[in-house]
Amino acid sequence: MTVDFDISRLDRAFLENPFPIYRALRESDPVHRNADGSYFLTRHADLETAYKHPAMSSDKRVDFRPNFGDSPLYAHHTTSLVFNDDPYHRRVRKLLAGAFTPKKLKEIEPRIHAAVDVLLDSLEERGTFDLIEDYALVLPTEIIADMLGVHPERRPRLRDYSVKILGALDPVISKKTLDAGNAAVEEFGSYLAELIAERRRHPEAGGQGEVLATLIFGEVDGETLNEEELIQNCIFLLNAGHETTANLTANAICLLMDHPDERRRLLDDPVLIDTCIDECLRYDSPVQLGNRKAMADIDMGGVTIPTGSFLHLAIGGANRDPAVFKDPERFDIARTPNPHHAFAGGKHICLGATLSKIEGRIAVGKFIERFANARYDGVRERLLRARFRGYARVPVAVR
Repeated sequence: MTVDFDISRLDRAFLENPFPIYRALRESDPVHRNADGSYFLTRHADLETAYKHPAMSSDKRVDFRPNFGDSPLYAHHTTSLVFNDDPYHRRVRKLLAGAFTPKKLKEIEPRIHAAVDVLLDSLEERGTFDLIEDYALVLPTEIIADMLGVHPERRPRLRDYSVKILGALDPVISKKTLDAGNAAVEEFGSYLAELIAERRRHPEAGGQGEVLATLIFGEVDGETLNEEELIQNCIFLLNAGHETTANLTANAICLLMDHPDERRRLLDDPVLIDTCIDECLRYDSPVQLGNRKAMADIDMGGVTIPTGSFLHLAIGGANRDPAVFKDPERFDIARTPNPHHAFAGGKHICLGATLSKIEGRIAVGKFIERFANARYDGVRERLLRARFRGYARVPVAVR
């Protein structure tokens, strides 16, 4: 069976619900060739190969040039951790890892609990609210702002920066989207340069959970991050720890409201929150698409991927592969094992995965416990993006 799909022609139906297309491709054309010669992969095993094969590249210095040209977005994405190979990737990852040590995460966790409790008190008092604007986005904004030492007056801008920079990564973008992304990189980068200069002058002035001084002064084998690397990778930390964590929280709460039996199951047995978060990551992953480039001919389940080919990795498709997950279309908060690809894999597995899961566990667990009767109070609206999956608006009532 031929599936009518091309990565450069994504319609609203796909952006609302890509899972039927993922399934059709996985069953009939799992190594799908697009009109531009790129490949779209939907099997779990093929993504495993793409993440771990030594001939797969994440470097986008060539591939991003046609879309971004010589622009702030190009400078950002080709300097940040995620779109680079070794030795640069290994060096920068080691330097950023100081921000995510068990000691640092232990410092941050009480701040997460406190922030969630304050937010829930406010939502309970209001009775009706937007799950996205008033809850899911507020927590990761505060946490990443704490980590980077962002001043209170600038914090409301963080979501706008993240949305505009990440929005420019979709397979097809408009000039308006491109211009907005470039402006966001320039504005936030300029502000970060001021923050970095301030922390260099006063390294002792950071608050609890701040990691900016660690990033500035941290050394690995006598090396530190240079100024451009510091700025671009702080922007990367915002994007990686803000939008996706917000979407994890909102997607998870919506899934539990959509599946009342599973919500009751969690209420009756709160210990299931850890497996619940992993199942939400599998079933409705905040990141739906990844990319790699083949630097040699590679066998992908019997299909030869030619050298130089660009690969689109359908994380949302692989996460419902029946070859790996029993009854994959069922939402099961006790599912184990659960080897989902929500945080990618191999050398590029998400550096902030543990922090994201801590935030999700606390934000979702406490919300469900506090608001056992939470219900929709209007129509949900999806963010219509291919790479990042979440909601634009979710009206909720709790009394």
